[in-house]
Amino acid sequence: MHASENNHLKTMLNTQYKFALLVSMSMLLFASIVLANKPILLANVLTEDTDVTKYLVSEKYDGVRATWDGNIMRFRSGHTINMPEWFHANLPKTPLDGELWMGRQQFEALSGATRKIVPLDDEWRKITYMVFEEPDGEGTFIERVARLKKIIDAANFAQLKLVEQFRAPDRITLKRKLNEVVKAGGEGLMLHLADAPYITGRSNVLLKLKPALDTEAVVVKHIAGKGKYVGMMGALTVKTPDDIIFNIGTGFSDAERRNPPLVGSTITYVYRDLTKNGVPRFASYLRIRNDP
Repeated sequence: MHASENNHLKTMLNTQYKFALLVSMSMLLFASIVLANKPILLANVLTEDTDVTKYLVSEKYDGVRATWDGNIMRFRSGHTINMPEWFHANLPKTPLDGELWMGRQQFEALSGATRKIVPLDDEWRKITYMVFEEPDGEGTFIERVARLKKIIDAANFAQLKLVEQFRAPDRITLKRKLNEVVKAGGEGLMLHLADAPYITGRSNVLLKLKPALDTEAVVVKHIAGKGKYVGMMGALTVKTPDDIIFNIGTGFSDAERRNPPLVGSTITYVYRDLTKNGVPRFASYLRIRNDP
């Protein structure tokens, strides 16, 4: 083979290799995007006509929702959560869904710890991964919980725990448990339909029960403050997922009024109930949604 032919062959093979590598990297990137945007189960609010005896009940943890695919942990937005290597190494290869948690009324410290690009060991020593679901797991919720117990027991990692589930035989028992949790500084309760298969999206399969209701909305406008709030934000105009637009003017600190949530950001607010037109009554700002 002449030198020119040999060089031509090498160039052709090198081009083919680069093309194959580019295709492979593109496929991996596509798979990563799909996984990062994989939907999760979201809760509705418990209503008066719900048969609570069909549900398993657990405490609602004031933590950061986190999904684990066996290799990467993500916020519900899909962004990666950076954790210390020792925490990562102790998690099982099985996909999990749960809440990173530092304890009751410790949300701000937890949020700061989980958002760091370079995680701090001292902060992560205080964090527990409270697991309540097996993504894409087979069988009913009861069966998945039993399987999760075996997975977590086998991992033998003190900072990996299964969320305790129990039955409420009636609403009186449920109310007593809610009062007990709230009195101890907890947020409320979660109810998961016991015989439900694994599903995603907002559903009555998962319900929340709190003294005050909470949900999310997108900021669409800042309203200038008046009186003692001159020069600051007076209220936010927000839009719900159902396209209900209304204002929230309470619940903000002076620091938050000076530096309000950006237009386009998602906030969490609490409210008492809805008007006949679906507008939240007595809405009060709680915080910017807890993931990037």
